[in-house]
Amino acid sequence: MKYIGSLDQGTTSTRFIVFDRQGKIIAQAQREHRQIYPQPGWVEHDAEEIYTNTKMVVAQALIAAGIKPSDLEGVGITNQRETTVVWNRHTGKPYHHALVWQDTRTDVLVKELSEKYGPDGWRAQTGLPFATYFSAPKLMWLLSNVAGLAEDAARGDALFGTMDTWLIWKLTGEHKTDVTNASRTLLYDLHRGAWSADLCGLFGVPVDALPQIVPSYGVIGRTDPRSFCGLDLPIAGIAGDQPDLAREGARGLADGLAQRPEPRGVDVGVADAGEADMARLRADAEQRGERGTAGGRA
Repeated sequence: MKYIGSLDQGTTSTRFIVFDRQGKIIAQAQREHRQIYPQPGWVEHDAEEIYTNTKMVVAQALIAAGIKPSDLEGVGITNQRETTVVWNRHTGKPYHHALVWQDTRTDVLVKELSEKYGPDGWRAQTGLPFATYFSAPKLMWLLSNVAGLAEDAARGDALFGTMDTWLIWKLTGEHKTDVTNASRTLLYDLHRGAWSADLCGLFGVPVDALPQIVPSYGVIGRTDPRSFCGLDLPIAGIAGDQPDLAREGARGLADGLAQRPEPRGVDVGVADAGEADMARLRADAEQRGERGTAGGRA
């Protein structure tokens, strides 16, 4: 029997759920990550920790379900929106902790932009006001404050993404996002359905650093066998969590796709866990008394 995985990468934790083809929850596992507060108003996440946790919860959920990675049929991701990470395309290493959507270190920049253009100066193009919440001011801060990043970005060596893009890169080696995430960056032109050259110029962001925008549902890419237990599986959906996921999930159901919106924002998703990882994690979990949750909610 084949199963569908759901990866929910949220603000405080990462959760993986295994569904059968009737949409019944077979098993799940959840793992919290650190909330890093360098100073008041600043909130960061360690993107590498989140990726490690992704592999852990996938392994734990598969163990709890009693299935192998090869029993998974389709993959996809739902994620916290706006949270911003930049990494090197050659090493795959982040230049800095991810700046979380809650982070307000860009408040002075946002105030200056609001005074110059008006708070809603670009709302007609983006659907958004100037606010610390969105990705573009965070990206501008990173480019201005992280040593060597601006130079690497100008050379095309730095890649930007929200958390969906980061995980897709780790799973597939492809640099992609969907419209539900792109539209929360302050860099996306709603009318053209593409990145705005004007806004990229305003925030000093090289367009080449931005991910390709793809549909939220349907096959978006395939996992790299070298990083996914030798398996070649489709990523079948991306959606920024909660309202965007519910809308795109409903559209997917109308098209006959295997997607099931959940209250917390769960799409069809997965990450990688090999047999060696499974054995190691099983032993580790048994030693510490940690197990995934079979059925129900974590």
